[in-house]
Amino acid sequence: MPHDLPNGKTVYHYFRRWQRDGTWERAMTSLRREVRAHMGRDPEPSAAIIDSQSIKTSPVRGSERGFDAGKKNSRAQADVLVDTQGLLLAVKVHTARLMDRLGAPLLLQDLGGCFPRLCHLFADSGYTDSLIEWIKTTLGWDTEIVPKADPLILINGELVRSPAKGFLVQLHRWKIERTFGWFIRFRRLARDYESLPQCSEAFIQIASIQLFLRRLTPFQSFSF
Repeated sequence: MPHDLPNGKTVYHYFRRWQRDGTWERAMTSLRREVRAHMGRDPEPSAAIIDSQSIKTSPVRGSERGFDAGKKNSRAQADVLVDTQGLLLAVKVHTARLMDRLGAPLLLQDLGGCFPRLCHLFADSGYTDSLIEWIKTTLGWDTEIVPKADPLILINGELVRSPAKGFLVQLHRWKIERTFGWFIRFRRLARDYESLPQCSEAFIQIASIQLFLRRLTPFQSFSF
């Protein structure tokens, strides 16, 4: 720890204590509501977006590592739920071996009653029909699968498929991709250094707290 901060063991004690008793999550929730109100929106969202992001892990004993077949290396995966402004609602970290349709219930199963106005969920094609039915039965939310953007261009007055590759804007889902971009700017989130997934989740919540504070006090400087 830097010399002007308390002993590292003391800091870690309070970090874990506040993670276990939900202090980080309550602070994040309170600030998110303030940010939404500041934007002229209802403090509670009526729609949300779900997606996952795999993160490289460090060789830490006990960390939630799993082989990601797409990235061809060991990673942890964070399933994330955000509102339509990209503000974090909930996060769950687990091994990257789990596909979206298996990881999503781990994130959503305890959210019943947490968001009283939420009734609509945007997701990609990785969330299958059986999961959509589970979400409707368990939480009462309607799920809209956002199709991949079709890269069409106009040539000689005719629409044809573009050969261009890379990121394409998708309805609402681009907002959660932007959220992932916000998170990756935090050095502690660029790689998963934690041995406990609960600690990884807490650091994502702390990053969101800083982002919300910046929204509410744009002329103040915070560091993480």
